[in-house]
Amino acid sequence: QVRLVESGGGLVQAGGSLRLSCAASGNIFSINAMGWYRQAPGKQRELVAVSTNGDNTNYADSVKGRFTISRDNAKNTVDLQMNSLKPEDTAVYYCHVAGGSNWLTAFDAWGQGTLVTVST
Repeated sequence: QVRLVESGGGLVQAGGSLRLSCAASGNIFSINAMGWYRQAPGKQRELVAVSTNGDNTNYADSVKGRFTISRDNAKNTVDLQMNSLKPEDTAVYYCHVAGGSNWLTAFDAWGQGTLVTVST
């Protein structure tokens, strides 16, 4: 079993910054992707940023140039630095990690979510 623990959410004024962190632990043999999703009230969960093996990163168009994803493969952690925050960034942010627990068993883990609120 793989467990994700998130931290770093909170309330910030528009234009401010926050940094989210996620640590993965448990039965991890390999990690293929680490990323962040968000879900605003009344909306579907959407991809914010993802880091895949080979240092490939992808961002939602709405956050490009403002958010930066980074991962530490040795520690199985992934961070999301969020700058120039806007009220529309308000959402519950979820960490997601996909990988393998061994050669035959894949896992797909989600964090519990951390609330980010951006005030005007």
